[in-house]
This record gives sequence, C-alpha cells and structure tokens, in this order.
Amino acid sequence: MKQVKGSDVAILPNVKSAVDAADRAPEDRALDAGRRPDVVFSFFGIKPGMKVADLAAGGGYTTELLVRSVGPTGKVWGQNSPDMLAKCLDKPWAARLAKPVNAGIVSSARAFEDPLPEDAKDLDAVIMVLFYHDLYWVGSDRAKMNAAIMKALKPGGIFGIVDHSGRPGTGSSEAATLHRIEEKVLVEDVTKAGFKLVESTDALREPSDARDWNASPKAAGEKRGHSDRFVLKFQKP
Repeated sequence: MKQVKGSDVAILPNVKSAVDAADRAPEDRALDAGRRPDVVFSFFGIKPGMKVADLAAGGGYTTELLVRSVGPTGKVWGQNSPDMLAKCLDKPWAARLAKPVNAGIVSSARAFEDPLPEDAKDLDAVIMVLFYHDLYWVGSDRAKMNAAIMKALKPGGIFGIVDHSGRPGTGSSEAATLHRIEEKVLVEDVTKAGFKLVESTDALREPSDARDWNASPKAAGEKRGHSDRFVLKFQKP
C-alpha cells in the first residue's frame, strides 16, 4: 500500500471549482476546514463525467460536492437507509435534493446491505465518509454491503472510506460510544470482500487526538473536525 502525504495530493481543477463555488451554503463551507474535501476528493480521483455513489449520505454535504465535481456529464447516487431517513434525515435530505444544483442526484432510500438500484453499475467510485463504524452498532451486514459495492463498481473502480480512528486494541468496541473504529479492523472487513487497499493519505490525521472522546457531530462540539481520521482508497481488481 502506498502512503501519500496530504501535502503531496495535487488538487484537481474540477474539485477546486466545486469547493470554491460561490453558491454553496455557509453551513457547508464551515465544514470544509475539518473535512478538507479538496484534498480528499482529489486523492480519490473524482473527475468530470464520473459515475459515483455516496453511501450514508446524511444531509448531503459530500453528495453535493460530488455532483459539482463530476459535472453535468457525470452521475451521482446518494444513499440513506429508510430507518435513518425516518429517524432524523428526511427533512435535511429533502432540502438538499430541492436545490437546483442537486437536481441530478439519484436518491437511493435503501438498506446498507443492498444500497444501490440495479441501474447503478460500472461505477467509477463509491464513497463512505465518517460512517463505516456505525454499521457495527446499527447491525448492518457489512459483508453483504461490501459485496454489493463490489458488484456496482467497474473493474479498477474505487471504494473510498474516511472514518474516525480508534485506539489500538479497541477494534469496533467503541463504534457506538465514541463513534470510532480501529483502522485495521475496517481494512480486514473490506479486503475480505475482495478489495485491494492501494493507497492511504495522512490528510486528516490529528496526532494530538487522544481518540478517547465521542467524535459524532453533536457530541464533538468544538472538537468537530479535529478527530484523527484515516482516509483509505480501496480498489476493485
């Protein structure tokens, strides 16, 4: 596996334009410093015309940036589980989809085990940001999900994952309490499905993070955006 310094990632012009767009909402811009989407998207290689899926899209921060990055010749699917939509995401997701810039998003309200419709095939990339750890405590069948992602991607397609890093030896035991996962546990999960881990970047590493506090958005408070996070690029053979 190749390790890439965040400072060495060349920012793609289409990604820079997406992040710098003047009509982005202030609340989205406020998250940029902590998430560094210009670096992360460029690291994952998101280019115009690509077909991409954003799994566990939440309120759509990442989904909208993907739409802007792939442009009118690309296509983006945004997935949220029916349970999550009913519980807390219905209104923010609907508001996101109502924005003209997001008219092309294909909304996928499906379980994680079967996250995408049949027409989502030969995808260039599937992205999951700050959610994989949640699959453990919500009880999702990760093997089924990863197999479905493998099926949806084209050969050479990218499965890009960003998540909050857990302390060595904690495994997935703090997924529900601290919203973190030990990196090697996630890697074992995904490579078991046949993916190859090809690159990682330190772009979102925070060496000063003790990794002993709750990294979920509401609980993190002022610490939001300052958790130690790993950014991994898996590839379908």
